[in-house]
Amino acid sequence: MRHLGEVVDKRGYVVNPKRQRQLEIPSYIITSSPCHTFISFLLSISNKKRAMVVYLEQRFPAHDQTTNSSDDHQIQSDLNICRELESQGIPITTSNGRPDRDFGGLTKDSKTLAIIHPLTAHQISAVLRAAVASPTLTVAPCGNAHSIHGQAFAHRGIVLDMPAMPTSGKVTLAGAGDFADVGAGATWEEVLKRCVGEHGMAPRSWTDYLGLTVGGTVSNAGVSGQAFRHGPQSSNVMEMEVVTGNGDVVVCSERQNSDLFFAVLGGLGQFGVITKATIALQPAPTTVRWIRLVYTEFSAFAGDAEFLVTQPESNSFDYVEGFVFVNSDDPVNGWPSVPIGSGQVFDQAEIPRTAGPVLYCLELVLHYKNKGDDSASVDKIVDVRLQRLRYCRDLRFEVDVSYVEFLLRVKHVEQKAVANGTWHTPHPWLNLFVSQRDIADFDRLIFKKILKDGIGGPMLVYPLIKSKWDSRTSVVLPEGEIFYIVALLRFSGPNNTGPTVDNMVAQNQEIIRCCAEHGFDFKLYLPHYRTTEQWKAHFGDQWSRFVDRKSRFDPMAILAPGQRIFSRAHPSYL
Repeated sequence: MRHLGEVVDKRGYVVNPKRQRQLEIPSYIITSSPCHTFISFLLSISNKKRAMVVYLEQRFPAHDQTTNSSDDHQIQSDLNICRELESQGIPITTSNGRPDRDFGGLTKDSKTLAIIHPLTAHQISAVLRAAVASPTLTVAPCGNAHSIHGQAFAHRGIVLDMPAMPTSGKVTLAGAGDFADVGAGATWEEVLKRCVGEHGMAPRSWTDYLGLTVGGTVSNAGVSGQAFRHGPQSSNVMEMEVVTGNGDVVVCSERQNSDLFFAVLGGLGQFGVITKATIALQPAPTTVRWIRLVYTEFSAFAGDAEFLVTQPESNSFDYVEGFVFVNSDDPVNGWPSVPIGSGQVFDQAEIPRTAGPVLYCLELVLHYKNKGDDSASVDKIVDVRLQRLRYCRDLRFEVDVSYVEFLLRVKHVEQKAVANGTWHTPHPWLNLFVSQRDIADFDRLIFKKILKDGIGGPMLVYPLIKSKWDSRTSVVLPEGEIFYIVALLRFSGPNNTGPTVDNMVAQNQEIIRCCAEHGFDFKLYLPHYRTTEQWKAHFGDQWSRFVDRKSRFDPMAILAPGQRIFSRAHPSYL
């Protein structure tokens, strides 16, 4: 086992050699623990080292999972590694055998061994180097645990509480103010408050929900209505600090350690733990015109959406998304879900009798570029840009709101869901990228048939432009310049109301099976597979590149085991 304070750089990377000083054992440690009286007892003992030994025995009891003797021996050995880490000043708490729970709420068999609350990137490095001493110990970085299938966890392993890092809450403008240095554990809402609220600058690409962490979204891609123009969030990262699975602390960018830089972007946490990121900014508008247009035919909806995302900025909008809704008065899935302003009413009499079971809504936003813009001038711009679109003319909804209010629109949904109990129920979400070639058949077979009654939440669908995505990253996409994101954001009812979670999961599987049986060109976004063969099919001809990157940056397969891509026991590249 390597010394935990050792600074080793096998690949010529620039490594910050401060670990020895940062891992000095303090006189005593106070971390969150259910045993508060025991901590008080520790503080009253003069021999701090002896007290620490007793304290660690109390904080790391025998694991309570049902295991065989071999498993139990390994768990105790891994707990000893955790004890050693905490004795060096790295804050740790244990899960006490409680099952892990993420936003999806679908994982039932994952129990984290210990949670580390890192203070520095070098503490993360020490954790990863220590994990090498175990044949089974794994490590998973975790932001706000917004994963669906337990991807943010490590069964019988260590979870890194990334928001606990002191740098997570820090957002510092860099350069001439057109970049921001951000802690990976910071949420995009924190970025919004700091950059927009204090400096009038904004990231070019957002996610719809800003309660996600920076490190979490760029590890997948990060998609919203600005991505057609600026690409996903992963295409707007200029530099990162990353701790590789080897324990190296590396600064990387397109020009410096670029192989690691592009591997980590969209890399599903497989190659390194992002601790900091530098993201591109642009001047933020003060106000936006928020518009929703209703369509009865998918061909018109998709054609207009594709037209807008391929137009120059002067002829289009700053945000383009869309969604499918049920042609009924269902308050969650139907007509009432479309109006956005107070007092606006959906007049169903405007829907022709020939309309099908589902309808479509194109959602657009135009930024007010200057404070001097008035509503009348914006009206003219909007009317000109909507003139050729084929929406139902009497089903147009629009409102002017502040830029910040628009970006926080999903936060209001969160607050309502918390109040009615649906935020903390399981969320069997399904996200896919579907090729332009197959999206009409997807509508015919899935939206109009399988999902014709809705899903109890939004059914997003809108086009993206492939050339805005950097092919050097680890993200895989369908063929063709235009492809669609389909996001089925299911909410299960509180108190077991509505469809069961099992039924919703089964419907997701039916959708994936339908896509496969009909030969659709599609990829899961935020993918979840259980076998190596499924992952090979997902990555296609990029699988060999992905495996090569794993063998270089995390050869012991320590990182992000919840993705179920590689196993410490059987890494596919060994």
